[in-house]
Amino acid sequence: MAEVTVRFVGGPADDLVRAVPADPDGDPPAHWVMRHPDGGAPPGGAGPDHLYARDRRDGTGVWTMRFVRTYPLGAGE
Repeated sequence: MAEVTVRFVGGPADDLVRAVPADPDGDPPAHWVMRHPDGGAPPGGAGPDHLYARDRRDGTGVWTMRFVRTYPLGAGE
């Protein structure tokens, strides 16, 4: 599966750069749910979900995904 590099803008994952799965056109998904941007789960294993939406590609080929909202305690599923 191909991947594309995205930079998350806003919210708890602000300025995080990560590879995500690419669609057949090589673009990132239209929406992405980020669970634990720092890589660790909170105590109890559940935490909020953070919704990001695809924005645009910059001059270097890296896409940005903009923060939309946070769903409390996994309600974004």
